[in-house]
Amino acid sequence: MPLYEHVFLARQDASTQQVEELTTQFTGVIEGLGGKVTKTEAWGLRSLTYRMNKNRKAHFVMLNIDGPSAVVAELERQQRINEDIIRYLTIRVEEHEEGPSAMMRKADRDRERDDRGPREGGFRGDREGRGDRDGGGFRGDRGPRRPREDADTAAASEE
Repeated sequence: MPLYEHVFLARQDASTQQVEELTTQFTGVIEGLGGKVTKTEAWGLRSLTYRMNKNRKAHFVMLNIDGPSAVVAELERQQRINEDIIRYLTIRVEEHEEGPSAMMRKADRDRERDDRGPREGGFRGDREGRGDRDGGGFRGDRGPRRPREDADTAAASEE
């Protein structure tokens, strides 16, 4: 059977419990039509790049689906009807990714970075030993500013 990755975005004012209920409802639709959900990942409440239907955030959920195309057609139809779903996207894949998805790995990496504590440096006072640069620095380092020549004066001086 074909394999699909399906991601849907639920409204920001839906609770986590309501999102879980939506996920179980959609899983029931898939299994009722002869498909199988091999993995479910809730990516949590995340900020959107731009507003969609007056929402600035959304709950993201990914489903790995193993089933015929009729399952996906019915799932997308149900999500078009549901007012809690902002967007959805289904992609056919050759094989499902083993382990956590890239979004979950990113969340783990971010969590590890936060656990390390404050970063070292990060302010301009730690730039010792860089030496002077040629022509760098402020305008005052290069001397007084010369007045610009007009186009007529520049053309006359070239002749």
